[in-house]
Amino acid sequence: MADLFDFMKKKRPETPWGSKGLVNRAGDVLREKRQLTDEQLSALENWRAAHKHVLNTFQSILRNRTKGKKPKIEVAQRLKRRPTIVDKLFREPKMQLARMDDVAGCRLIFENIEQLGAFREQFHKARFKHKRRNETDKYDYLEHPKESGYRGIHDVYEYDANSKKGKVFRGLLLELQYRTLPQHAWATAVELVGRITENQPKFDRGDERVKEFFRLASEIIARAHENAKSIYADLSNQELIQRFEALDIEIHLVRMLSRLLKNSAALANEA
Repeated sequence: MADLFDFMKKKRPETPWGSKGLVNRAGDVLREKRQLTDEQLSALENWRAAHKHVLNTFQSILRNRTKGKKPKIEVAQRLKRRPTIVDKLFREPKMQLARMDDVAGCRLIFENIEQLGAFREQFHKARFKHKRRNETDKYDYLEHPKESGYRGIHDVYEYDANSKKGKVFRGLLLELQYRTLPQHAWATAVELVGRITENQPKFDRGDERVKEFFRLASEIIARAHENAKSIYADLSNQELIQRFEALDIEIHLVRMLSRLLKNSAALANEA
């Protein structure tokens, strides 16, 4: 019996967040807008913080594999903030918090589509224990853009390690995003608009004209930079440009985004 107990301890090491059940309960309580107990709050924060280890591991892997690549491949990482986690729980009421796959996120930004595809194909053949959990085309938003116009490709990996330090993090998930520079510029503009206005085109909220602006912009980027089409494949080039320009005359988003870019550049020069 003692041997069996020792075996179970090795298979299920203690975690800083307790159990998946406790994390899921914290998510359910957050979704219901109720106050978390100290135990639930501790579980949530420790579970979220644990993803930093997963981020650091993948960030290191990706930097090693992109080192010296020409054109240069940008690597970035981010840990989902608690308000963003809560927002996603409300948007997806059936989601269990412990299975949220994008708390940890790494992003690769490529010069062009060809480089993106070649690197992803090569990375899928990489020899490490971390497991890709999705089929190749499940999160392919190039072939199947989101209704918002978002274009890119995602993969979800499950962390696995045998080291004493790594065992506790087994099973935690990470989202790996692949984007080209133009796709990343589009997504960054969406984020900016979401932060400084009441519109959230990323989540289909707010002024319909703003959402339409980004859908049209996605189509323009796909045609101009990828020799592809997005969600308005039926529009001619002329119709596409006319609709985009007419809409921007109403809402002046190009001007607003241009000002933001200039201000950001000025701040960067002063820093």
